[in-house]
Amino acid sequence: MKALLTNYHQSPQKVRLVADLIRGKSVAAARAALLYLPKKSSPAIGKLLDSAVANAGARGASADNLFVKTITVNKGLVMRRARPFARGRSGTIRKTMSIVFLELGATAKTTKPAKVAKKSSTKKVKASKPASAKSSGEAK
Repeated sequence: MKALLTNYHQSPQKVRLVADLIRGKSVAAARAALLYLPKKSSPAIGKLLDSAVANAGARGASADNLFVKTITVNKGLVMRRARPFARGRSGTIRKTMSIVFLELGATAKTTKPAKVAKKSSTKKVKASKPASAKSSGEAK
């Protein structure tokens, strides 16, 4: 349930803006957010998300219960280019690439409601005893 995008030709600072947007969201919500986001890196991160969902499907997980657990953007390779400056000098232009790591997690929706239902049934039994004691006190 992991996917990795290496040497993506955009700076990590710009890619982190998109990564922060989808962190913690469900797969469906992340896809919808990436579809309408006007950033250069959103189609690439969308493909990475689809790849992670396909990897999860190969392990038997359904896409309905998945969410973006972690997404990290790190610095990758740096291409160095020269550019002429004034008075015959040259300056270095650094073109930084990004490495994006995406991990999906599965939500367990079936276990939590069962525990809540058991607790609420025990509270009703406890609440009924003091109510009967109050009503007998009012009659006296």
